[in-house]
Amino acid sequence: MAKEQNGGFRTISDNRKARFRYEILETFEAGLVLVGTEVKSIRAGKVNMGDGFGQIRNGEAWLHNVHISPYQASGEYFNHEPRRIRKLLLHKKEITKLIGKLEEKGLTLVPLKMYFKRGIVKVSLGIGKGKKLHDKRETVKQRQDQRDMQRAMKRY
Repeated sequence: MAKEQNGGFRTISDNRKARFRYEILETFEAGLVLVGTEVKSIRAGKVNMGDGFGQIRNGEAWLHNVHISPYQASGEYFNHEPRRIRKLLLHKKEITKLIGKLEEKGLTLVPLKMYFKRGIVKVSLGIGKGKKLHDKRETVKQRQDQRDMQRAMKRY
């Protein structure tokens, strides 16, 4: 098993596409309700959060479209469904805060990162506002300028 990095956190999956597609306004940390074979697959790093999103229904938070591959070492009978809807574990205050934020026009709940924290699977969620094409170009331009500045500073 890999050593835990950066203070007890071990990153499993990082949704870099989300930071490109959305402007992240605020982040939350949530636990996940998982079955045993899902945890084993997550430990093996078989997670894809590219199309994932969060939703709040009946005062509960849910995670949709996150693909956790079936565990290969167990039989098909005991395995889980890869794209099933998973419940997010948040405090009631956080859920009410999310409801208020998500009712605003154009905001969505996006999974940013999945990681182990003290042996428990956690998901970092972000409230995101969709970027337009010109915003994405601006982000790429800023990133390139940042690289150029770093190169110039390195020379001197």
